Amino acid sequence: MFRGITSHDYYYSLLLISFLLVSSAISSAYSWGVLNVNYKYAGRQRSFSDLIEHDSHRQLRILAGVDLPLGGSGRPDGVGLYYAKIGIGTPPKDYYVQVDTGSDIMWVNCIQCKECPKRSSLGIDLTLYDIKDSATGKLVSCDQEFCYAINGGPLAGCTANMSCPYLEIYGDGSSTAGYFVKDIVLYDRVSGNLETSSANGSVIFGCGATQSGNLDSSNEEALDGILGFGKSNSSMISQLASSGNVKKMFAHCLDGVNGGGIFAIGHVVQPKVNMTPLVPNQPHYNVNMTAVQVGHDFLNLTTDIFEAGDRKGTIIDSGTTLAYLPDMVYEPLVSKILSQQPSLKLQTVHDEYTCFQYSASLDEGFPNITFHFENSVILKVYPHEYLFPFR
Repeated sequence: MFRGITSHDYYYSLLLISFLLVSSAISSAYSWGVLNVNYKYAGRQRSFSDLIEHDSHRQLRILAGVDLPLGGSGRPDGVGLYYAKIGIGTPPKDYYVQVDTGSDIMWVNCIQCKECPKRSSLGIDLTLYDIKDSATGKLVSCDQEFCYAINGGPLAGCTANMSCPYLEIYGDGSSTAGYFVKDIVLYDRVSGNLETSSANGSVIFGCGATQSGNLDSSNEEALDGILGFGKSNSSMISQLASSGNVKKMFAHCLDGVNGGGIFAIGHVVQPKVNMTPLVPNQPHYNVNMTAVQVGHDFLNLTTDIFEAGDRKGTIIDSGTTLAYLPDMVYEPLVSKILSQQPSLKLQTVHDEYTCFQYSASLDEGFPNITFHFENSVILKVYPHEYLFPFR
């Protein structure tokens, strides 16, 4: 979160979206699912304070807790929530869900919900799922193996034909509760000749009957639910993989200019994609960062700073807008960047953000930042990507 400009003031912020591995080609040996994604706040201005507030709520949720066309935008002044349209049921109905690598359960709002949002300012039509409208929809009972697994054992008081309940309580005070159902989920499949065809798989997901906090009807920028792509066996990708529909791999490819992108499920093409391994035995998608470089100079950091652990390590998360660094990394990073322009006059905006005026080329006047990861994978961030404009 740093800042600078061209006749305005620039806020400096490091963006997470570039951390995500990109697949740029399609293997002829496999086909896989894809979702187009959209950006929740495409074309809307958001203050830097709004971004941080969103991310702080987001981090509380995380710590508490297919190729899809994506809607959205990579703009740093918008909140980085990406959503996709999927089909559910027979006949299928369209649902708009947030693509979330930081949670494990897929859920959509259900017909029984009284406090669920009925409209959205995002220009999409919201739909409540009704199992009675789907010829393939089935209730998941509390005595089924899935219910045992997700609850860590049998439920007390479980009787025949009793539904399997779910409750997710997030650290920001939001919650969703309901019961699990099983139905057909439709997505697009892309083959080696770049042809797209419809594919589907049977998935167990939550039918949300009660929502509170940021998930209820008070949320103007509402969606139909959340599509969890976490590491748990309950996530959609884990279920599709266990049934043999896809490989348990995905690539999140975001368009930082026009917004949106795709979410490819089931296969990531090599050698066009550089790989860094996930840290094992972690609840989230942790990777090993090994060094931070500013221009030609490496920051003098101790190796324990990057160790994975409780509230530590480097997490890849599709629902967080900015990249956040601990003070022992952030402060020397900013100091090294500003040392390139010693004549800058710094000022504080909104009693919190250090800013300066700058009218020359950002990319010529400031250094690149390079993050180094295990297996010699690097992520280079350019000045125009980490400097945030403020007017």
